[in-house]
Amino acid sequence: MDSFELNKIFGAVLFTLLVYLGVQNLGDILFHAEPANPQAYVVEGVEEEGAPSVAEAAVVEVSILELLQTASIEKGAKTAKKCLSCHSFESGGANKIGPALYGVVDRPVAKAAGFKYSGTLAGMGGNWDYQALNGFLLNPKKYAVGTSMSFAGLRKASDRANIIAYLDSLK
Repeated sequence: MDSFELNKIFGAVLFTLLVYLGVQNLGDILFHAEPANPQAYVVEGVEEEGAPSVAEAAVVEVSILELLQTASIEKGAKTAKKCLSCHSFESGGANKIGPALYGVVDRPVAKAAGFKYSGTLAGMGGNWDYQALNGFLLNPKKYAVGTSMSFAGLRKASDRANIIAYLDSLK
């Protein structure tokens, strides 16, 4: 291959690069893109700093006590099947990855016999009343920062009310 052939190859590569850069710059010149308006489209599940999440807003709007008046124990039992891999619901049921939940409503926090709780829950105090269960089921990691429970939570207030009604029936 002589130098003339090498010059043709080099020239073709250089020409291709110049065409690529020219088209790219021409596109920037012809089409001016403005920054997107953050209020133009709201994406579900993305939270703004300082703004309450959709789930928190739902808790503020509807009291769990009001939802419990129309809650379904049957629907709660069905929804609670998500919890069976880590919790038991039978009387005298064994602790699994999480504590047994039979009789949990109005039981002191972190007091299930034979279960070792995370330091966060052990230091919380109080009882598992309706409000506490609602807050924990909404977002366990936010309600008890440092808890070892890996469940993401239940967004729908009606699902939380149904599970709380189911748990309250287990006495």
